[in-house]
Amino acid sequence: MREIEVSAINQAVAQLCQQANFELGEDVLSALRQAQQSEESPLGREVLSQLMENARIASQEQLPLCQDCGTVVVFLEIGQETHITGGNLYAAVEEGVRLGYTQGYLRKSIVSQPFSARINTKDNTPPVIHTEIVPGDQLRIAVMPKGSGAENMSKVVMLKPGDGRQGIINLVVKTIDEAGGNPCPPLIMGLGIGGTAEKAMLLAKKALLRPLAKPSPDSEIAELEKEILARINALGIGPLGFGGRITALAVHAEVMPTHIASLPVAINLQCHSARHRETLL
Repeated sequence: MREIEVSAINQAVAQLCQQANFELGEDVLSALRQAQQSEESPLGREVLSQLMENARIASQEQLPLCQDCGTVVVFLEIGQETHITGGNLYAAVEEGVRLGYTQGYLRKSIVSQPFSARINTKDNTPPVIHTEIVPGDQLRIAVMPKGSGAENMSKVVMLKPGDGRQGIINLVVKTIDEAGGNPCPPLIMGLGIGGTAEKAMLLAKKALLRPLAKPSPDSEIAELEKEILARINALGIGPLGFGGRITALAVHAEVMPTHIASLPVAINLQCHSARHRETLL
């Protein structure tokens, strides 16, 4: 049994919160560079150029990539041979978010009493935490600050089984078309298929952690991702909604078995500021 002190988790989460908000991953930067080369709209190319310059300044000056520093979504993969010592795991993650957002001067956007008083918690807590028990004796922590512009455009729909593959494609294209420029394209789209309603949305959100330009290892799913991406980019929405061919950088789908009477489909959108960082303790 391997022990991990909560103090190590505090510091790791705090650091990940700041890194994710300050620095775009190289996979996203590479996708933006490729998008600029293939974008036919002059205005679209200029927007993509500005997004890359924004990323450069944010990294160099250690400033937030976006004024919306997001809800902190944390994915924990806990090795079954791991023992957390010195305190409560979830409390340690929450303290890490508090430290990261306070010390990093990141915008605090979380409010309590969401349908009435909406009082700012002043430290961006609580985070949203998803936990998975895995083999081994390590703790993997992935932090995803999720901006509300893209999150607000997300959707979960219980399709009929007979709607099948084409029904999924039609749903996604309609959702993106109706969203327009609101989720700040170019987008990364997480697509969850199967399970139950809540599981499908979790699959969609976790799909956003996959490196860009890495299709599903399942050939059928990879082909679906490819077709949906082409259909989205044919809509003409373009970077930040100003028109063009590059509305999305990638479509990542995760699929699991479901009930014979169900076809849950979840769409979780991520804006061009696709922020996430992870570490292994």
